[in-house]
Amino acid sequence: MHTNSISDIQSVAQSYFRGIFEGDLQLLQQAFHPNCLLYGDLKGTPYEKDLQAYLAGVQGRKSPKERGEDFQMKVTSIEAIGDNAIVKAHLHMLGHEYHDFLSFSKSEGKWQIVNKLFTEL
Repeated sequence: MHTNSISDIQSVAQSYFRGIFEGDLQLLQQAFHPNCLLYGDLKGTPYEKDLQAYLAGVQGRKSPKERGEDFQMKVTSIEAIGDNAIVKAHLHMLGHEYHDFLSFSKSEGKWQIVNKLFTEL
């Protein structure tokens, strides 16, 4: 995998983190593919949304930044093969510990998140 690809993937992940932290829907729309699906569980409760429903939820809450939280989001690993990658991330926000598996795909020269799978512990 080329260093440029890893750098590009990290850049998209940082846009995702900043978008969530600041409640910036434009950054999130750039990071996610429009047909992205989000699955997971919130302390055992199933979660399933499309991108528009997810963005509406982000828009409808106070962002971690507005709540005065410290930025505590990081990529813990990246595995990339060809035009596909998996990013494992840890996000501490809104009083929760989230662990994400983000599937990335490169299309037309642009990396985007095509699936978010997460759990909250």
